Amino acid sequence: MTVALKVAPSVRERVSPAEWALRVDLAAAFRLAALYGWDDLIFTHMSVRIPGPEHHFLINSYSNMFEEITASNLVKIDLNGDKVMDGPGTVIRAGFVIHSAIHSAREDANAVIHLHTPQGQAVAASAEGLLPVTQTAMIIYHDLAYHESEGIAEEMEERERLVADLGTKNAMILRNHGTMAVGETIQQAFLRMYFLERACEAQVLMPTGLHLPAAGVADVIKRQVSGPAAKLVSEQFAWPALLRKLDRIDPSYRD
Repeated sequence: MTVALKVAPSVRERVSPAEWALRVDLAAAFRLAALYGWDDLIFTHMSVRIPGPEHHFLINSYSNMFEEITASNLVKIDLNGDKVMDGPGTVIRAGFVIHSAIHSAREDANAVIHLHTPQGQAVAASAEGLLPVTQTAMIIYHDLAYHESEGIAEEMEERERLVADLGTKNAMILRNHGTMAVGETIQQAFLRMYFLERACEAQVLMPTGLHLPAAGVADVIKRQVSGPAAKLVSEQFAWPALLRKLDRIDPSYRD
């Protein structure tokens, strides 16, 4: 017997146009993650801060798989983890701890993506971490931080250490755990995560003998991907193409 997902009533008329646009983009990020095989059943989270002094943010309900996320079934919570808008859905504590830590400390980190992919976990468990030996790895390498595992992230005290380890970087390997990327926008965070996950996947597939890039190549790539051009690529080129892909497959994320 197949049980259909109960569709959440649309909240479009209950939120601002700015919030609705964020809801659509965040739902799209979940669907894209599922499409790329980055999901982990109902576990791991993505979030986006809603404009305003309250620091409210949207996050996925613990009960939904990534392929089921829509603009309307995202949960709106505050920095204490309390729901600030009536509706179905609950938020797991570990997701709240990680995402609230970043949203409360980094004004520029409006979007946060956290994954548990096999390749991300493999690199997170390797002694050397991410190696700057592929072009994709070198794109993200200069912007990458590390955080040691403290167990499942349920303790509020870990938030300070997580934020301190991230510093001003925009991507992170959580040791023995997974990956994380942040951005001023969902589009930026998603593209950073794409590069990080692709780099991890390539590293897992590497042979034992590596051809190392010439000295200085990583610095060249750092200069090439820094600045406003990277933001333009993620928001004006890559993201619209990804949304067109999703719309051809299943546009229900927009509901």
